[in-house]
Amino acid sequence: MRAELEAAHLAREAGLPACRRTIRSCGLAIRAIHRGETERAAELTAEAGTALREAQAALAPHPSVAFAGFLHDAEKEYAEARLTAALVARAPLEGHDAIGVQPAAWLNGLAEAASELRRHLLDRLRAGSLDDAEHLLASMDDVYELLVTIDFPDAITGGLRRTTDALRAVLERTRSDLTLTLVQARLQRALEGGTSGLS
Repeated sequence: MRAELEAAHLAREAGLPACRRTIRSCGLAIRAIHRGETERAAELTAEAGTALREAQAALAPHPSVAFAGFLHDAEKEYAEARLTAALVARAPLEGHDAIGVQPAAWLNGLAEAASELRRHLLDRLRAGSLDDAEHLLASMDDVYELLVTIDFPDAITGGLRRTTDALRAVLERTRSDLTLTLVQARLQRALEGGTSGLS
């Protein structure tokens, strides 16, 4: 028993820092995506993937440690970074097997990636790219419509219901912001058309 506990402890000591590196690199990657630094985001995501594989390999022989929560968080953040990049680029979404994470981590990562689109959408609005903003809102809608169909206990989905509820709140605020901007843009065009008609 002592040997087994020592092995589990060593696995945790190896896996936990690797998970922290994964989460840190993913956070930086998502910020780079929002800044339009595509290559830098890809580099950071690759670094995160390497750290995640290290954590998974260390923890695989010790399920009691692997399912303590920190590996799930790292996988979720990695999924979020990969899926945010795909949603922004309008690229197909890779499944959980393709990116090497558990289904619950992938689903929660997708919910958070959709929430991240709000920041990107607001940046597009400030740039005057209304078509891009509308596309991003549609993507957020699609993700939400998918996630509300996943009806399993939180113990299986890793608290997906709560994450989906948070996405709904973000989605409604974003829809309101976009609608207001579109109405203002139409009003401005109408005023400009009326002014030119008078002249």
